[in-house]
Amino acid sequence: MDITIEPGSAVPPYEQVRMRIAELAAGGHLAAGTKLPPVRQLAGELGLAVNTVARAYRELEQAGLVETRGRAGTVVTARAAGTSLRAQRAAMTYAETTRALGITADKALALVKAALEDRV
Repeated sequence: MDITIEPGSAVPPYEQVRMRIAELAAGGHLAAGTKLPPVRQLAGELGLAVNTVARAYRELEQAGLVETRGRAGTVVTARAAGTSLRAQRAAMTYAETTRALGITADKALALVKAALEDRV
């Protein structure tokens, strides 16, 4: 899998992994149903702690972008494959901005939810 971790980045490694997998799926490089490498394997390949990759996978699963099927592994969902790259980048920009402002993840999510509900 084409993932490169930038150690000096302000973006945490788990977020770099999460974002890259989401980008690969949105860009059509990981089709729906594609099995991701096991957490330990990917962590070893990237030189990261197992918990770092596990967190990325958990967050992808919470977003509905991957599905864990027990012993069958973790696979990309159809939803992930249809997520636009532009939306992924907008989310990353928002995350970086709110992090730089010292806003907690819960507060940042609440701000997005409120903004989206105002547009309905």
